[in-house]
Amino acid sequence: MPSAARERVGNLPYELTNFVGRRRELAEVRRLLSESRLVTLTGMGGVGKTRLALRVAANVQDDFEDGVWLVELGGLRDPAFVADTVAAALGLRERIGRPAQVLLADFLADRNLLLVIDNCEHLVHEVAALAESLLHAAGGLRILSTSREALATGGEVVLQVPPLTVPDSDRASTLRGLPRYDAVKLFTQRARAAVPGFGLTEDNKVAVTRICQRLEGLPLPIELAAARLRVLSAEQLLQRLTDRYRLLTTGHRVAPSRQQTLRLCVDWSHDLLGERERTLWRRLAVFAGGFELDAAEEVCGIDFADDELADVLASLVDKSILIREVAGEVVRYRLLETMREYGREKLQDAGEYHDTRLRHRDWFEALARLARAEWIGPRQLEWADRLAREQPNLRDALEFCVSEPGHSGSGLAMAVALYQYWISRGLYGEAKSWLDRALACTDGHGPAERIPGLCANSVLAEMQGDIESARSQIEEMGRLVDQVDDAATRTLLDLGTGFLSMFSGDLPRAVDCFESALAGFRAEGDLLQQVEALFGLALARGVWGDPDRAIACQEEALAITTSHGESMYRSYVMWTLGMALFQRRELARSTDLIEEGLRLTREVGDPLATSTCLETLAWIASDENRAERAAVLMGAAVSVGESAGNPTIVIRDLHGHHDRVWEDAGRVLGARAFEAAYGRGRHLDIDAAVAYALHDRAPVTPRAGEPGVRLTRREREVAELVAQGLTNKAIAERLVISQRTAEGHVENALAKLGFTTRTQIAAWVVVDDTGPAA
Repeated sequence: MPSAARERVGNLPYELTNFVGRRRELAEVRRLLSESRLVTLTGMGGVGKTRLALRVAANVQDDFEDGVWLVELGGLRDPAFVADTVAAALGLRERIGRPAQVLLADFLADRNLLLVIDNCEHLVHEVAALAESLLHAAGGLRILSTSREALATGGEVVLQVPPLTVPDSDRASTLRGLPRYDAVKLFTQRARAAVPGFGLTEDNKVAVTRICQRLEGLPLPIELAAARLRVLSAEQLLQRLTDRYRLLTTGHRVAPSRQQTLRLCVDWSHDLLGERERTLWRRLAVFAGGFELDAAEEVCGIDFADDELADVLASLVDKSILIREVAGEVVRYRLLETMREYGREKLQDAGEYHDTRLRHRDWFEALARLARAEWIGPRQLEWADRLAREQPNLRDALEFCVSEPGHSGSGLAMAVALYQYWISRGLYGEAKSWLDRALACTDGHGPAERIPGLCANSVLAEMQGDIESARSQIEEMGRLVDQVDDAATRTLLDLGTGFLSMFSGDLPRAVDCFESALAGFRAEGDLLQQVEALFGLALARGVWGDPDRAIACQEEALAITTSHGESMYRSYVMWTLGMALFQRRELARSTDLIEEGLRLTREVGDPLATSTCLETLAWIASDENRAERAAVLMGAAVSVGESAGNPTIVIRDLHGHHDRVWEDAGRVLGARAFEAAYGRGRHLDIDAAVAYALHDRAPVTPRAGEPGVRLTRREREVAELVAQGLTNKAIAERLVISQRTAEGHVENALAKLGFTTRTQIAAWVVVDDTGPAA
């Protein structure tokens, strides 16, 4: 029976090297996951917790209809962003006015999903609280976490990950028998990667065996040791390792032996490096979550000659200190967390920690400022991608600013510079958090510093529905502007007041303020804020019922953004221009513009703009007497808005169209047909929703008799066992899964096939020749 490839659901990375051994642990973790909803893998650093978790996760993907998702916490330092980081890993965006934890609970409530939360030890209390909350809210959720200590929360099952198996030191092993020990197998495979052609021989088997024994089967030290075969023989490696081990054991008798061994391996690896390599290693430890060459050169390159740093960087990659990764067309580097912690210790010991963190902050502040300066330009999407890659570093730099005396002004300037990026990616909560903290730290600073931050923060408050907070910030702006009394700050006050008035429903005042702000920004030559003012003015005029003047503003903004190759604001303008034409009943032109705006939002990755475009296209479809399409699009708009964590409509005056179309489509289709069409839209993900809106494909629910029906590999396997007459309990025992999971697979198969009984499944298995969807 032919098989079809199953689409991967989730974000698990593909393995770059072979997974070695651990058959017993793999089976045990899988068994524990079938019985418990929270499993934590514990053990010392370097023992292989992450790799084991990822392999288990890959093996059980078919058990989870809604995918297996990896959340990496190693680069996160602020406990406040644990829930946000989990939401980001799931592809969710922050919903305006709702905490990330609530968004997660709503999203996971009816999903069958596995979360793999990696490196929890430094955030154990926050992760424990979040895990307990989510498990209570979502019955189909399971969590597999890795940590150096247990989360210590209700329902948790803990498995301590042991080292890899090593040969018994009291018994000689034969050459043929050595590969059955996982530590030897790992060393041999990694040695072969370092030195092609390497293999176990009668000459080196004793040295390899003793190396694995000395390192007590710890994967990280074994991999580091194997990499050294580029410059040492196995015998030389063993001799150096043996000497260092004895010395370090004597100096650290109070530490557990395995920690001595790991520390020994890292110390030994560090000692084998040249002085320039050691210097660079410790300085690179200032980066969180990775870095690119330009950042390394500026932050760590002090006293390095031209091109020297790149050579030393390459040497650290060759020696397995650094990991080289490719992100699209960009090469990034990162330190394993164990290596980063070690490097930070050395950085502090060298007395360079504060100065290096300061250079790190300066670099990322400059990066943020440059991104803002070039935001209205052809590199906007490149900048958005770069800032997304640098999120951990940006957070670290901002944290430095708000926690170190004397640097809060830089933090506020940096947060203002990142405002457009945060908005474009739907990161409203994060933007508000940093602006709040930076403003709280800058009470003693001059008015000119605070005014831009207050302006940005007031708009965020309005988008989150907190009009009173926004009004308070605009009032403070007014007092500060009176103190400064210059044209630029008054222009910002006009802009902020315009948005406050629009969100409050005072459209005449909003129009006046936007007009004044626009004149000021034109005089200053600030293209970014000209476009912001034009967008606000066009939206206010359009909602106020003045589409002709709104269109004039939109066309001016469109000319600026198009001529400069900008994307984000151009998508907004396409939508507002389409809205104005919709109000003038020019439906064909309106559709063309909003569809073009939708294409741009897909490139930018802006969830709020995407859902708003889908909603507006639904209104147009209704006016064109296409009620079913309108219902599907409305459902799709809600789906995208919810998955991204945003409401579909943020300006309250637009809700009249939504309610009217809902009623019209429901009346034309009838309640049952409307709910069916709306439900089809609700089940579309963002890519499918955009594709449907752009007529790339239609959301079709295949019937049981149609060839489009595909079960997952596991669902097909369960269906075949149902056909054999097995009960759910017997199926669970056969597949080594929980009975609840087996029941879920049967229910999914019934729903996909449109059946109501197990007998129908059995009959379908007999006649079907479509094969699994694996």
